[in-house]
Amino acid sequence: MATPPSTQPHGNWHWHAPTQRLVIDAPKATVLSELTGEWSIDAFEQMLEGLSRGRLAKAFGTVDGPVRCALRLSSGRDVHLVGAFVRRSEARGLLLVGDDFPEIDPSDLQPGPDLAPVFQPIISLRDGRIAGFEALARWDGTEGTSPPSRYEDEALASNMLIRSAETLAMLRETSGRDDVFMHVNLTARDLARGTFPALVEALMNGYNLPPRALRIELTEQAALRDAGHALSAAMALKAVGAGLVLDDFGTGHSSFAWLADLPADSLKIDHGLTCRLGQLRIDTILTTITLLASRLGMTSTAEGIENKDDAVKLRGLGFDHVQGFAFARPMSAEAAAAFLVG
Repeated sequence: MATPPSTQPHGNWHWHAPTQRLVIDAPKATVLSELTGEWSIDAFEQMLEGLSRGRLAKAFGTVDGPVRCALRLSSGRDVHLVGAFVRRSEARGLLLVGDDFPEIDPSDLQPGPDLAPVFQPIISLRDGRIAGFEALARWDGTEGTSPPSRYEDEALASNMLIRSAETLAMLRETSGRDDVFMHVNLTARDLARGTFPALVEALMNGYNLPPRALRIELTEQAALRDAGHALSAAMALKAVGAGLVLDDFGTGHSSFAWLADLPADSLKIDHGLTCRLGQLRIDTILTTITLLASRLGMTSTAEGIENKDDAVKLRGLGFDHVQGFAFARPMSAEAAAAFLVG
C-alpha cells in the first residue's frame, strides 16, 4: 500500500533537556537534510516562519506525555515533530512532512481480500474475564503463517493495523465493553520505515478508540538495527495514543536496556520462561519481573500457557494476564465477538 504524501517520515529528533539541545537526523539529499545537526531552540527558530516561533519551547516545556508540534519552515514547508518523553531529561520522535497530520481516511485503506487475521484472547487473572486480544496474521486458503509472495512487509503491517482496529471497534460495540484492547505486532523493519504513527492515529480517530486501546507489540530485536530510530518511532506511536507492549521479555541479551529506554505500558513474558513454571529459580525470576513491571506502572502477561492450573501459580507470582491454548485458541473476528459476550 502506498504511503500518502502527507505522512512521509523524513528523519528523527532527540531533545536533551539539560543542555536544551535538539538533535535532528534527516537522511542526506532529502527535503529536510538541511535540518540535520544539533540546534539550540533560538538557532532552530531562525529556520522557522514567524508564527511557528515559540512552539518548540512550549512543546518541550511539559516533560510528561506526548510531544506534538506543527512548524512551518521559512521555505514554506510544513514539518511535524511527533514523539514523547523517554524520561524527564529527554524526548525522542519522528519528523513528518505534510500540510496536516494525519491526512488519512481509513475508508480509503482496504486490506487485501485474502488476509484473514485471527484473534487470541488475553485473560485477566484478577477476575477471569477477557481483557483483550492479540491479532495474528493468517491468509485464506493457506495453512501456514507465511504471507503470499505479493505481500510486502509494509502492506502486511498496514493491513493488520487496519483489520485490528476495525475488529476492535466491532468487539467493543457488540459487547458493550469499553475496556477491551487489541495487540498488534510491528517488526524492526516496520519501525525503520516509520510511516505508521499517522495511520495509527487515523484509525483510532476513525473508529473512536480511546488511548492505549490499540497496543503495539515490539520485541527488543526491533532496536538492534538502529536503537535510536527504533526508540524515536516507538515514541511517535505513543504520542498518537497507541499503547506499547514489550514482547518476549527476558529472552534476549538487551531486555533491560530496552526496558530502561522504552516507557512501555506492558510486558509479555515468553513461553521459554513460563513453561518452566515451578522451578525455584524460574519462579524467583518471574516474581522479580512482575514486581519490576508493577513498580514501573506496567502490566504483565504470561503467554504460551497450556495448562489452566498454571494460572493460579502465575497469579501468585504477580501476573496480571495470561494468554495461551489453555484458555482459547486464535479465532475469527466473529468467533471472538461471541467468545467475548459468552
